[in-house]
Amino acid sequence: MNQYEFSARPAMHAVDTALIAKQPSMTKALQLCQTLSGLDDKAFYGVGGIVKDQAQWSRIMNAGAHNFPQDGLNTFMDKAENEAPLLWLLYSRGYDLDSLRHRETEMEKRVRLAEERALKAEEKARILTEAMHGRTTTV
Repeated sequence: MNQYEFSARPAMHAVDTALIAKQPSMTKALQLCQTLSGLDDKAFYGVGGIVKDQAQWSRIMNAGAHNFPQDGLNTFMDKAENEAPLLWLLYSRGYDLDSLRHRETEMEKRVRLAEERALKAEEKARILTEAMHGRTTTV
């Protein structure tokens, strides 16, 4: 990523962990991810897609006769707006899906800290304004 790119994850839709637990394979988790997205196959192949053409996508998703390109997994989940394959992988490796937390990105941290500073400044201004008008504040 160069200095001019802004990397932001799209909002992900929650996936019921019971659905994840029912998937017997990664291929089924990939299929679930696409199904939950409501998007047609054509959203995942061609320019900006995961693979080049419809035939390749069909072989991956329907027959499992072609391997999913692992470097395209993040793009796939971003397009589908859910993380069913990631959750399935974690579940298959024995992780408790109910106790996972998403790590705060550097940008999210900067935004959170800026919001906290703004709230403190607003509170300080409110207290000073009340003091100037002779009102007392309880904290």
